Amino acid sequence: MDETKDADEYDRLLRDEILLGIHRIKGYGGSWVLRRAAGDEVEFVTVTTWNSWPRSRSSPTRRARPVIHPNAAHLLTRHDEQSVHFDAAWVP
Repeated sequence: MDETKDADEYDRLLRDEILLGIHRIKGYGGSWVLRRAAGDEVEFVTVTTWNSWPRSRSSPTRRARPVIHPNAAHLLTRHDEQSVHFDAAWVP
């Protein structure tokens, strides 16, 4: 498996399909994609912001479950078992 090729394809999929699709969900506020070389792998962190939680993902159990796009699964060597959520904390 060519990790760089897979990483480039995953990056394209995130930008061109996955993140463009979630903008239609009520409460979506935007996203950042962080990418770095990590040894022989490429690591991604996707940060999404929400003005409010979508009703379909409102329970804590559902929010903790990561959502892996079916077209992305074969490009990933691994992923986190749980999503991590933070409340915004503003510093004046």
